[in-house]
Amino acid sequence: MSISACSRSESLVKRGKRRVAGDNSAATPNAAMQRPDWLRAVEWKDLVPLTRMQSLRELSIPLPWLLASWFAAYRGWIVVALGLSFMFFLTGARQVHDAYHGALGVSRRATDLLMFVMSVLLLGAMHSVKYNHLRHHAKSLGPDDLEAASAYMPWWQAISMGPLFPLCLYRNAIRKADQRTRAWIIAETVANVAWIALVFGVFDCAFLKYHVIAMAMGQCLTSFFAVWAVHHDADDALARSRTVRGKLRSLVSYNIFMHMEHHLFPRVPTCNLPRLAARIDAASKGSPLKMVI
Repeated sequence: MSISACSRSESLVKRGKRRVAGDNSAATPNAAMQRPDWLRAVEWKDLVPLTRMQSLRELSIPLPWLLASWFAAYRGWIVVALGLSFMFFLTGARQVHDAYHGALGVSRRATDLLMFVMSVLLLGAMHSVKYNHLRHHAKSLGPDDLEAASAYMPWWQAISMGPLFPLCLYRNAIRKADQRTRAWIIAETVANVAWIALVFGVFDCAFLKYHVIAMAMGQCLTSFFAVWAVHHDADDALARSRTVRGKLRSLVSYNIFMHMEHHLFPRVPTCNLPRLAARIDAASKGSPLKMVI
C-alpha cells in the first residue's frame, strides 16, 4: 500500500463532504451535529461511572472468546474458530473503543497498558486508532475526519479499501499525534513485529498462526463494520450516525452498533448505551432515528 494511496483517502473525505452537502458545508463541518432542543432533557451523567464489578466485566469480555477461538483452532475446527475469532475481534474492538474515551473505569496508565496488550492481540496499533477516533468525534464527517473516509463510499468500496484503512490511520497518527502518543504507537509497532516474528519464526503453534491471520482479516474489515455500517447515508440522521434498537441484535453485537447514542454522549460506556437509548427514545417523542439494520 503506497503513501500516495493514503493521501488519496484523505482527499476523499473532502470530496465526499462536498458531494453530500455542497461546498458551503465545509466551512461548518459540525453543523449537522447541532442538537435538537428535546435532547437537552436527556439525563446521561449518571450513566458515566462504572462500579468495580462493571469495570471488571468490561475488562474481561473478550477473554472467553479469545480462549475459545484458540481451542477451536487447536482442534482444527476452523469454521467454528472463525466465528469465535469474529466475536473476539468484536468484543476487543468494543473494549478498546471504550478505552479511547477513558470509559473503562480504570486509570490512564492502566488504559494505556490495556491498549498496548490489545494492539498485539488484535494486530494493530490502538493508540493510532485512538488519535484518529477522537478527531472523528471532534470533526465528525468533516473535511479533516480521516476515519470517516469510507462513509462516503459504496459498501463494496468500503470493503475493498479495508487493507489500506488501518495503514492510513497509522500514518496520519504518526505524522500528527503528540510525542507521548507516538511513543505508544512505536512501542505497539515493535511489539507487533516481535509477536509476528515469534509466531511464524520461533513457535510451532498452528493455532497462533491462525490467530494472527484471522486478526489481519478482521483489521481489513474495520473500514466496513466500524465506519461505513454506522455512518453511510446518515447526513440527515441525528448525530450523522445510525443505530440499532432490536434487543437481540444489540445483544449479539454487544451494543457496539448503538453509534448514534455514542456520538451524542461519548463519555457513556458501551454497557450503559441501552439505558441511554431508552431515555433518548422517550425524549424524542417520535423524532425519526435512522437504523443500521
